[in-house]
Amino acid sequence: MSVSTAPPVTREPNLLARLRGTEVRNLGLVAVLLILAVIGAVTSDNFLTTDNLENILVSSSVIGVVTVGMTFVIIGGGIDLSVGAIVALASVWATTLATQAHGPWMMALCALLVGAGAGLVNGLLIAYGRLVPFIVTLAMLVSARGLAARIADNRTQVVREQPIKDLATTDVLGIPLLVLILAVVAVIGWVLLNRTTFGRRTFAIGGNAEAARLAGIDVRRSTALLYVLSGTCCGIAAIMLLARTTTGSSTHGNLYELDAIAAVIIGGTLLIGGRGTLVGSILGVLVFTTITNIFILNNLATETQNIAKGLIIVAAVLLQRRADRDRTT
Repeated sequence: MSVSTAPPVTREPNLLARLRGTEVRNLGLVAVLLILAVIGAVTSDNFLTTDNLENILVSSSVIGVVTVGMTFVIIGGGIDLSVGAIVALASVWATTLATQAHGPWMMALCALLVGAGAGLVNGLLIAYGRLVPFIVTLAMLVSARGLAARIADNRTQVVREQPIKDLATTDVLGIPLLVLILAVVAVIGWVLLNRTTFGRRTFAIGGNAEAARLAGIDVRRSTALLYVLSGTCCGIAAIMLLARTTTGSSTHGNLYELDAIAAVIIGGTLLIGGRGTLVGSILGVLVFTTITNIFILNNLATETQNIAKGLIIVAAVLLQRRADRDRTT
């Protein structure tokens, strides 16, 4: 005699239950952007103008490209304090008279090679020299700034190649070319992180490097490549910065490491590695740039802006730790 049981009753989960944690965080960042837009509109009549909104996007483009590389490094369990200095070094090297004499393509190639080369030095020392990322990239920060000042002889070098300058003034279908460059870099980065073996290895190394090694992943090579990727992004950012400022200077990229790390943390990437999202990092860049824009429109001092950024970073880390503690309990 068989006994039949009724199938279990399933309930359609609500929207938040079906969304993953990263998607919820990204929606939260979008909500923050909307709140900032309201604050900006209330505090300044110029905030919602087309020129100002375009300025926010263009201002986000350079640091956004740097943030893409920083996201990979932090997900992989590392940190890169040298990104701003590498941007400065690449911009100075690309604007020397010898480099500019060979045309804009040589300038762009020089910036990319300098960025990738500096990243390779970081990666080799960290991965194969078994040095702490904080120390290595801090040393690169000081060294790259010093080398940039030495090459430029503490002078600002002027960009003479018009095609480089045109990058900052060209629009494609009404969208600034610099913004499109950021979009292309972000899309390529997203595919690399989420749809390739390299991306999966990056998450694995950041989550548990020893377990990744035992699983057959070449941890040292992958780690070195992460810093090469970060340096290459710095080279791209240097080209974009050359176009915006029409100069190469050892002071370029000042505090870019602060802005990039802050954007990555706000975007939901764990500082200890193993978890993160490029979409969240780009949203974090937009949040930071919007806050800075509101401060500027309201004539707040740079010192006040830096204090606010520091407080936001601390608050983001505290919220991150609380969320992780709630997840484990």
